[in-house]
Amino acid sequence: MARQFPKLTAPLTDFIHQQHLFFVSTAPAEGRVNCSPKGMDSLKVLSPNRIAWLNVTGSGNETAAHVLENQRMTIMWCALTGPPLILRAYGKARAVHPGDAEWETLFAHFTPLPGARQIFDLEVEMAQTSCGKAVPLMDFREDRTLLNHWANQKSKQEMDDYWAEKNTTSIDGLPTGI
Repeated sequence: MARQFPKLTAPLTDFIHQQHLFFVSTAPAEGRVNCSPKGMDSLKVLSPNRIAWLNVTGSGNETAAHVLENQRMTIMWCALTGPPLILRAYGKARAVHPGDAEWETLFAHFTPLPGARQIFDLEVEMAQTSCGKAVPLMDFREDRTLLNHWANQKSKQEMDDYWAEKNTTSIDGLPTGI
């Protein structure tokens, strides 16, 4: 059965730290819902009601556009090994970009990743667990390094040009803050 919590408990935080994969969901008031898988060492629990994750350059930037419009975000983890569990953290997020006053303070929590374009700072309003008994068991082999390799091959100007072409608006035409 689902259980709800006003904040992340120590066991839930431990569960988050053990996961190699998480999903981020956002939606604009009108338009497409976005659910995006994330990995790498890009998520940190800063407190029982605060999560930050370092977002690297990708082919789109839906999350930033949606958060700029309405701040709603859900992050989900599911146990792919061990006892079954699904955890969702619901809340309001904001994007912090390189050059923003808080960037350096938040960025210090992370191992630097090439192509970092935002840090999403989520205020957790509620956490919810559910059984996860239908989630398959899967073995983790390794993180993919393709995105890091791609970003490391780009100069700052090439990355800026890529952001200008691919990351300034959502697929629904909403601005992303870049």
